[in-house]
Amino acid sequence: MALPSQLTGTGESNDTPGGPEPTARRVAYEVALRVFEDEAYADRVFRSAATGLPARERAFAMELAYGTVRQVRLLDHAIETIGRRPLRRLDPPVRAALRLGAYQLGFMTGVPDHAAGNESVELVRSAGLQRAVGFTNAVMRRLTKELPHLLTDLPDCTASDAALRHSYPDWIAEIWWREHGPEEARELMVAQNRPAETVVRINRRIESDEMDIEPPVGLSDPAFPDALLVDRVAEEWLENGLVWPQSRGSQLAGMCVGSHASERVLDLCAAPGGKATQLSGDVVAVEIDQGRARQLEDMVRRHRATNVCVLNADARALPDELTGFDRVLLDAPCSGLGVLASRPDLRWRAKPLPDLQLELLRVAMERVRLGGTVTYSVCTMSRAETLDVIDEVGAPLEDLGSSFPQFRHPARAQCLLTQPHRDRTSGFFIARLRREP
Repeated sequence: MALPSQLTGTGESNDTPGGPEPTARRVAYEVALRVFEDEAYADRVFRSAATGLPARERAFAMELAYGTVRQVRLLDHAIETIGRRPLRRLDPPVRAALRLGAYQLGFMTGVPDHAAGNESVELVRSAGLQRAVGFTNAVMRRLTKELPHLLTDLPDCTASDAALRHSYPDWIAEIWWREHGPEEARELMVAQNRPAETVVRINRRIESDEMDIEPPVGLSDPAFPDALLVDRVAEEWLENGLVWPQSRGSQLAGMCVGSHASERVLDLCAAPGGKATQLSGDVVAVEIDQGRARQLEDMVRRHRATNVCVLNADARALPDELTGFDRVLLDAPCSGLGVLASRPDLRWRAKPLPDLQLELLRVAMERVRLGGTVTYSVCTMSRAETLDVIDEVGAPLEDLGSSFPQFRHPARAQCLLTQPHRDRTSGFFIARLRREP
């Protein structure tokens, strides 16, 4: 869907070359519209639409856009209940504007009710839908009065109730309810409805005093010496290879490989490269997608990871000579249920991938030498993509739990599991398997 040309600016008079600059609400509107009408990725739309926004406006736009995408199931329920009209019968711009307005009323403190209502109406008017302006105004007025009571009164006694109240697909709530119990399932939902902490991994290959860190900053976790909590990630840090945005859960997966400078290492699903550039040894980093492989090469170059060689190939069809590695890392494609806080639209497109994970893990076990190890990690927490996969392969496990007891898996002590509601980082499952005859 092509966006209306009227929505590229603020709606205010501006005679400067190139037209008016976007406002925070219009950036959020573009994200909400394109994610649900075009199946676009929220982060990509936001990155493009928010170009030129001042830092404060950008932060507001991100909270509004990402929050609306996360809470869309609950917002839609409220709009349909209070507005008394099915969402499917509304024009896409009206849907997007009402969702943004409802999110501001229900979840953003410090936003005056009249501002949320007026801006939603103006978004509809700017889209050229004058006939829908009155309807939008009426629904926003009803939401202002009735939304707080609706949000407060929603139950979460069952998995399906909790899925609606916390805005998740039923299948995710059911998995967490079954595997973690109701209390922890609710905590997981609440934790992943909050913005993820901004953590970077410092690149120790480059010594620099160029990082002008603004408070708040720091981490009190000695298990992650290279992790830094920041309030923002400056573009120049990324361009110069000083840091890489990477959660502590993700960094833990790279650390668990345990490779040494004298070893040959294979990273089977390497892009975007956060873990590949963590590894010591002679590393072959495999990426199937050509565009992502180019991005991986650029990342390796900027981070001066001269020990990493990028190979654009399918991990399931590697050249015969790529075998006998001392260590293999398989950070496999997965449902991503541990990173929903940082990827707001993922919950609406996620799906488990146990068959692919098992196929790739068997490839990894074939490519490692006898006595070598394969580290299997996924940024999800469902049993079908974690314990069931490694059990199917049946290789002996090395004891990661003794090295990182604070992250020991509750059902398998040799494995690790970081949990967003407990550890305040992304959810990762990590196991290290040893190849034996």
